[in-house]
Amino acid sequence: MRYHKIPDETIRRLPIYLRGLLFSSEQGQERVSSQGLADFLGVSPWQIRKDFSYFGDFGTRGVGYKTEKLTKEIKKILKLDAAHKVALVGVGNLGSAVLAHAGFRSYGLEIAAAFDTDSKKIGKKVGGVIIEDVRKISTLRRRKVDLGIIAVPRDTAQKTADALVKAGLKGILSFSPCHITVPAKVKVITIDIAIDLARLPYYVPAS
Repeated sequence: MRYHKIPDETIRRLPIYLRGLLFSSEQGQERVSSQGLADFLGVSPWQIRKDFSYFGDFGTRGVGYKTEKLTKEIKKILKLDAAHKVALVGVGNLGSAVLAHAGFRSYGLEIAAAFDTDSKKIGKKVGGVIIEDVRKISTLRRRKVDLGIIAVPRDTAQKTADALVKAGLKGILSFSPCHITVPAKVKVITIDIAIDLARLPYYVPAS
């Protein structure tokens, strides 16, 4: 099912709600209220209810939401109800940390391939994934990998994105601090840690 005219901020919050639901499920909670979810996540219950209203009526007033059912609904909306294979390009310090992160599987995401240009890294295993020559990116299409992570320097980010798109990937998460141009059918999300950190001083009271 495809949803139209949903605010990007709502989609941005859905994985946060999913994280809260997964935790609630781990704690054995069969039901959760919007207030309980809000208290855990630091989001207003009004905002949670409004975000859910775009997709239907998931809960019962005064009773709350069934944790398992709501988890399935959000996974369906985010298309996480089916497993997604991910390819990582760039196995430096940041890329290695990404490979070592164990949290992806909770969302049905699997880093199934990793690539680098450094001959000293190629063939080694990091986080259970064998690093391959970046020239083998073209094999991703037949390996049914549909998502990619770019953790390469700025000057090679666009070239890397082009190769991933050519290999059939439809979504890219980029850690490279630059704008990447891709076809309209491909979604790019850029995370620049330095930019987010640079916002913090604005909120820090002057001493």
